Amino acid sequence: MERAIFSGGCFWCMVQPFEEQDGILSVRSGYTGGHVPNPTYEQVCSKTTGHTEAVEIIFDPEKISYDDLVSLYWQQTDPTDAFGQFEDRGDNYRPVIYYFNDNQRQIAEASKEKLQNSGRFEEPIVTKIEPAQPFYEAEEYHQGFYRTNPERYALSSKIRHDFLEENWH
Repeated sequence: MERAIFSGGCFWCMVQPFEEQDGILSVRSGYTGGHVPNPTYEQVCSKTTGHTEAVEIIFDPEKISYDDLVSLYWQQTDPTDAFGQFEDRGDNYRPVIYYFNDNQRQIAEASKEKLQNSGRFEEPIVTKIEPAQPFYEAEEYHQGFYRTNPERYALSSKIRHDFLEENWH
């Protein structure tokens, strides 16, 4: 099994697309990339911890490749927005691909370059690619939010889904 960590705005919206893929064993919402150990949601939302909201994915590389996960990641974000994602604004919502080894880094960098050169976006691709840092699971009520609070999830993810529909489908 391997791990992948992606930040792309509100972690509620990042779970479902990955969870629905064959070869995914788990997708957990949490926090990474900051300087405070074991941060709470309130601390991360205060924008003082340096963390991003992120998802940690445990996957079977025999069934789904890291390259496939990175490709799916691009389709969940606005890679031209470094200051948040959609209605979620601030450093804690910045888009980042965190890598665990040189192979993951190379795949992420090549994929970013390919997306930049594709002409799909007029603006530069600003998503960061950074070494993985400790991942802290978010509080339980954040896990699988699209399943446990479908109405609130639908409201909070509408702008994202509209953008993705327009730009990726």
